[in-house]
Amino acid sequence: MAYSHYDRLTALDSTFLEIEDANVHMHVGSVGIFEAGPLATPEGGLDIGRIRRMAGASLAKSRRFRQRIARIPLLDHPVWVDDERFNLDYHLRHTALPAPGDERQLKRLVGRLLSQKLDIHKPLWEMWFVEGLDGDRFALITKVHHCMIDGISGVDLMALLMQPEPETGEGEHEATRWIPRPSPSSAKLLADEALRRAALPLGLLRAGRDAVAEPGRTFEAARAAVGGASELIGSGITPASRTPLNPAIGPHRRFDWTRIDLGAVKEVKDRLGGTVNDVVLATVAGAVRAFLEGRGTLVDDLDFRAQVPVNIRAAEQRRKLGNRVATLVVPLPVHEPDARRRYELVLETTQRLKHSSQVHGSELLEQLGDWTAKELLGAIVRGTAQKLAFNMTVTNVPGPQFPVYLLGSRMLEVYPVVPLFSNQALGIALFSYDGALYWGFNSDWDVLPDLHEVVSGVQNEFELLRKL
Repeated sequence: MAYSHYDRLTALDSTFLEIEDANVHMHVGSVGIFEAGPLATPEGGLDIGRIRRMAGASLAKSRRFRQRIARIPLLDHPVWVDDERFNLDYHLRHTALPAPGDERQLKRLVGRLLSQKLDIHKPLWEMWFVEGLDGDRFALITKVHHCMIDGISGVDLMALLMQPEPETGEGEHEATRWIPRPSPSSAKLLADEALRRAALPLGLLRAGRDAVAEPGRTFEAARAAVGGASELIGSGITPASRTPLNPAIGPHRRFDWTRIDLGAVKEVKDRLGGTVNDVVLATVAGAVRAFLEGRGTLVDDLDFRAQVPVNIRAAEQRRKLGNRVATLVVPLPVHEPDARRRYELVLETTQRLKHSSQVHGSELLEQLGDWTAKELLGAIVRGTAQKLAFNMTVTNVPGPQFPVYLLGSRMLEVYPVVPLFSNQALGIALFSYDGALYWGFNSDWDVLPDLHEVVSGVQNEFELLRKL
């Protein structure tokens, strides 16, 4: 039989393809702002040739960036195959703001790019290099489909492109010639999947044999996982409160950002207890309360919940793309008028959830999807979003606490992007980098023309916490 190669997507990775539609775009990304430095041309532009050579060589270290989606016949499960027509110039885009471009213009450009779905027939990523930003700066806007990466593997992607030292040499930036491996035939894909599914009962038998060997330990783990899964699904049966942040969304996006000193955040958590994440959730709770009150919403009885992704990536899984995240559904005390009491309620909630089984339940649901069909997990995720199991996503990814460089140009700021689910017009992503906590606010263009009010609410609420 002729040689061919493909990689099967996990149930969780394929879910992000399944739930995408005309209004729900499942790409993650970031907006990095750099000093132009050695990448500036004498004419004031950007040396895109050097960038293209470096990026081509760096991204070649992971074949996933030169692979596209194919489908197993009849079952329609997605797999990765090498793209025989891969063209780096299609994915590396070069554009400019009308100089001198300001950050408001850049935010509008980001919103337009986030409004455009990635082409499912090509490798699922784009990088836009934007020159013309005032202050001798340029921006890098990345879009990568969520089926390829989560937050932690996004940091690993950054590590492919950036260096911790301002080196400017180009000798090592030579990409090897791309030789795609042959894609499998439809018959092979279908036959392999039939064999995989036939072998699943054997895997369950092995699991049962292990359970007999350690019945007590296995029972406790299973009970925790089933209980956690029930808790997650149950949150979708009892929906959260409908708010102005939760209408049906459209395809257009609005993006904004802010920056908070990480040392100040740590000072708050050291004085009030908890973690950096607790400070973030309490800040979001206060900002959402102020925003909803400004919209005339009665907030005193709201059941408002945030979906908070949790990294479960083992050490040996670093540098590997794909998703290794579980989900926590965290009630936020938007109903509480006092900032100190809001913070205390966040601490009580997160302490309780640390001992809950939601993470194990999330893993169990993913395993069930792998054991059965991708539609199971996709239906659960789509159903929880449509039934409003949570009102918004808040995700916080740790990054390097030192400056990084792109061909000698220092990255000054970086704002992450989280996708929006149906009926959720706002998502907040955070990234810690070089002594600061960078907040990215992704929203529906039409639902949140006053997105800046949410951003200023975050700034005001954090100042309240600092004064406590």
